[in-house]
Amino acid sequence: MEVVIAPAEELALLAADHIDKLLRRKPDAVLGLATGSSPLKVYDELARRHTEEGLSFAQARGFMLDEYVGLPADHPERYRNVIEKEIASRVGWAPEQVQGPDGLAEDLEEACVRYEQAIVDAGGVDVQILGIGTDGHIAFNEPGSSLASRTRIKTLTAQTREDNARFFDGDLDKVPVHCLTQGLGTIMSARHLVLLATGKQKAEAVHQLVEGPVSAMWPATIMQMHQHATVLIDDAAASRLQLADYYRQTYATKPAWQGL
Repeated sequence: MEVVIAPAEELALLAADHIDKLLRRKPDAVLGLATGSSPLKVYDELARRHTEEGLSFAQARGFMLDEYVGLPADHPERYRNVIEKEIASRVGWAPEQVQGPDGLAEDLEEACVRYEQAIVDAGGVDVQILGIGTDGHIAFNEPGSSLASRTRIKTLTAQTREDNARFFDGDLDKVPVHCLTQGLGTIMSARHLVLLATGKQKAEAVHQLVEGPVSAMWPATIMQMHQHATVLIDDAAASRLQLADYYRQTYATKPAWQGL
C-alpha cells in the first residue's frame, strides 16, 4: 500500500493524472466510480481535461460502487443521478456506458448477481476510486461486513445515515435505510484501488486503514491485502498516522517513472 500525503488539490491532480494516462494508453478502460465528496475534485479535473485537452471517454466504461434502495428514479440523491451530474454528463458518457446496482429492482438479490456478472463481462475494473467513511466503511460495506463479500443488500448504520443526512436537507428520516453495494471481495477484484480522504474527521479511519490490523470492524483495512492500493490523504487526515514522516519521505524519493 502506498500512502501519499499532500494538499487536497494536489491529491485530485494525482488521481486525475493517473486516470488520464490510463485512458490514453487503454481507451476502453473500466473505471470504478465512487460518490460522496471525496472524488469530486477528481471528477472536476477529468471533466476539464475532457473539455480543454481532448481526454476521451468514448470507449471507456464506468461502474458505480453502490446505490440506495427505493429512491425514485428522478431523486437528485439517487447515486445514478449523482454520477450523471458529477462526471458522466461532463465527459460525454452515454447512459449505457455507466452501470450501477439497480436499487429499484423487484428482485434485489437477482439484481446484485447481474451486476457482479456485468463487471466480469466488462473485463473487470482497472482503477477503482474510493472514499472512506468515518467508521472505516468503503462503498457501503459497514463495520462487520464480510471481507469476502460480493454485491448485496446492506442495512446502513446509524452513523452512516447521520453522516449522509447532509445530502437530504439534514433530515435523517429521508435517508434510506437500505442500499445495494459492491462487496469487499468485489472491490478487491479491481486491478488498482485509489482511495482519497481529507479532513481531520477521517483521521481515525485512515489510521486504522493504513496501520491497524485487518478487521471486519474497519472494512477498509482489507485494502492492506491488495496488490496495488494507493491512499491519497491530506495532512489533517494523516494526523493520526504513526509513520506519517516515513510516508512523506518515501513519496519524496519515489522514482518518477513509477507513477501511482
